[in-house]
Amino acid sequence: MKLIKNFFYNAFYQIFILIIPLVTTPYVARVLGPKGVGVNAYTGSIIQYFILLGSLGIGLYANRQIAFIRENKEELSKTFFEILIVKIFTMLISLGLFMIFLAFVNQYRSYYLIQSITIWAVAFDISWFFMGLEKFSVTVLRNIVVKLVSVICIFLFVKTSDDLIVYVLIISLSTLIGNVLLFPSLRNIITLPKIKQLNPFRHVCPSLILFIPQIATQVYLVLNKTMLGSLVSVQSAGYFEQSDKIIKIVLAVVTATGTVMLPHVANTFAKGDHERTKRYLYDSFSFVTAISVPMAFGLAAITSKLIPLFLSSKFINVIPIMIVESIVIVLIAWSNAIGAQYLLPTKQTKSYTWSVVIGAGINLLANIPLILLMGALGAAIATVLSEIAVTAYQLFSIRKQVDFKKLFEDCYKYFAAGIAMYVFVFILNQWLKQNWSSLIIEIFIGTMFYICLLILLRAQIIFKAKTLLITMRKKRKV
Repeated sequence: MKLIKNFFYNAFYQIFILIIPLVTTPYVARVLGPKGVGVNAYTGSIIQYFILLGSLGIGLYANRQIAFIRENKEELSKTFFEILIVKIFTMLISLGLFMIFLAFVNQYRSYYLIQSITIWAVAFDISWFFMGLEKFSVTVLRNIVVKLVSVICIFLFVKTSDDLIVYVLIISLSTLIGNVLLFPSLRNIITLPKIKQLNPFRHVCPSLILFIPQIATQVYLVLNKTMLGSLVSVQSAGYFEQSDKIIKIVLAVVTATGTVMLPHVANTFAKGDHERTKRYLYDSFSFVTAISVPMAFGLAAITSKLIPLFLSSKFINVIPIMIVESIVIVLIAWSNAIGAQYLLPTKQTKSYTWSVVIGAGINLLANIPLILLMGALGAAIATVLSEIAVTAYQLFSIRKQVDFKKLFEDCYKYFAAGIAMYVFVFILNQWLKQNWSSLIIEIFIGTMFYICLLILLRAQIIFKAKTLLITMRKKRKV
């Protein structure tokens, strides 16, 4: 029940952060325009490299490490302070390098300087600790409060395209304040260890091992915007940013299971229960496929109506970009289930690392010609190619550990239902008027159509969901 409770906590938060961009993104897009959005995306992508350098893979390592030793309070306290010291130290080095970079930059200096607040924010991010303990309610409640305040500030203080710097300041400060607010929640969980007992450097090497996949991941998460801003224009970076943002809104729900499952699987694996670890993978893979397929096909079907309504006609160029990029919803769902929920918790870091390195390499090689030829659309195609490579290698790496028949059980049913739903919604999209009421009707009918097809196809997930609901009702009565 703890796992289910944590999933619902995280799923609730993911739904909440779905709603926030639904409110702010159209407002910000209309106020700042393609150029303002592009400048924020381009400068933010540069800052991400310094954040990456300062992180050193500590977040992923720390989450898993805390899950391994959470039953031992003394070791837990010691490990927390050791990892925190390492993180602050590496972030200070990163800030120093950023200041050197700033000395040689003339364009967008003020934006870079304000965005650097995020580097400090990451230094004080201890969400990894609570995730390792599976205390998701702590981070969820904190994030909800901070995001609500930041939304209010955006509507109060960002009024024209000249307020871009104010918008960047609100986003950066809210991240820093949100992370600092987690520290009071540490009381009664950890104790202050003796300084002589601390050995922070023992965490450096294991973190560095996870640093390589983080570098590779960042290449195809951020490099697209950097290259578009440098090779084409900041407006192109803005178009890709808006497509990417909407895709990530959808992915937030799909990857919610990864955040919950990593510490849980790591703890199960540490106890030596390898069969249960595999069962978690089969169930998780089926679940993310069942929800990612309709999201990908559904988004592609309604994009032509969604973009003008959601972002305004200024962002009409986003439509073909997002149709192509919607493919990654399924691919990232699969790689998240295999990589974050199986390979990392079971200490198969090498396979995970190789998958993202290969993906980053393909992204880099594909980006240059595709961006020069097709601009932001080329960046979207390069993103899809890289995600195909990541997923394919991860499947190859676990071929001898899992039963592919069990892993892909019912997947054909999800795709059959998803394709049928796409055709149905696409026709509906052409027939109904260009307004929000029509869009909501399309989404609702498409969802019901997909669920009904799964019931007709007798997909196992329907029966599992029904069993879960019955079990939860019985436990409530008890």
